[in-house]
Amino acid sequence: MADNTANRLLRHLPPIPDDKPVLIAGPTASGKSALALSIAEHCGGVIVNADASQIYDCWRIISARPSIEEEARAPHLLYGHVAYDQTYSTGHWLREVTPLLTQKQRPIIVGGTGLYFTALTEGMAEIPATPSEIRAKADIMQLQELIDGLDAQTLQRIDVQNRARVQRAWEVRNATGRSLADWQAATPAPILDIKNTVPIVFDAEKDWLLDRINRRFDQMLNQGAMDEVAAMQKCFDPSLPACKAIGVPELMACLDGRMTLDEARERATIATRQFAKRQRTWFRARMKAWHRIDAASCV
Repeated sequence: MADNTANRLLRHLPPIPDDKPVLIAGPTASGKSALALSIAEHCGGVIVNADASQIYDCWRIISARPSIEEEARAPHLLYGHVAYDQTYSTGHWLREVTPLLTQKQRPIIVGGTGLYFTALTEGMAEIPATPSEIRAKADIMQLQELIDGLDAQTLQRIDVQNRARVQRAWEVRNATGRSLADWQAATPAPILDIKNTVPIVFDAEKDWLLDRINRRFDQMLNQGAMDEVAAMQKCFDPSLPACKAIGVPELMACLDGRMTLDEARERATIATRQFAKRQRTWFRARMKAWHRIDAASCV
C-alpha cells in the first residue's frame, strides 16, 4: 500500500487519544503495516510487531517485514529479533510486549497473528511448557492422528486445518492431562483491557485482497526473496516454525530442483490465499467489537 493510500485511511479511523495504545489486526497483504507507519508519523508512537513470521531474523522479504527505510521513519520493536531455530510462542511474545505498554511512547501493535491479540486483550492460560519427548512424538504424527486425540470442546475452539494449533492442543493434553479448552477456561485477566485501546481490524473485499496476494510473490522475487531463502538453504529444517513461513518451502524446493519457479509461485500463492481466509475468519469471529476498516474502499 502506498503512503498516500495509508494517509487516506487515516481519515477513516476513529479518534486516537494520546494515551491509548493502537491495535491493528488484518489479513496478509492488506496494508496494515503501512497504516501503522502513518499513524506513528502523524500521531506518534512506536510500532510493535504482532506477526509470528516477522519475528525471525532471517526473513525480511519473505515475511514482508518493514524495510530498512521504513524502520528508519519510526521506531519498530519485536521485528527480526529471534533466530530461526529459537523456540518462540505466544507466551514469549506476551512477555516481551507487556513492558512496552507502560513506556512513554504509545505502542502501535500491528500484525496478522490473531492469537497474539487475543492473548493480549482476553488473557492467556498459564500452560506449562511441553516436554521435548512429547513434542518430538507430535512432530511425526499425521494431522488426523492429532485431531483424533483431542476432545470435542477443544476442537470447536481451534482451526483444525492449522497443524500448529492442532499439535499445540494435542501436546497440552498429553503433557498436562488437561484439555486446552479446560486450561483456557481458567484463563487469568488480560494484560490490556480492550476498552483502553483503539482497536482496528482490516477487512477488504475478497477479490481486492486476492489480487494483491496474486502479485505479492513476484514482488518478493523482485526484492530478492530467492537470495534470502538461498542464504538459509544449509540451515533449512522443515520441522521448524521459521522454515514453514509461506514461500520458504516452495522456494527451497525450487532451489533443490524439485519444483519449477512457476510451480513455486502457484503453490505459495494458494497457501497465502488459504492463510488470508483463515485470518479473516478469525478476525470476524473474535474481533466483532473492533473498529472495522475496508482497505479497498480507501484506495
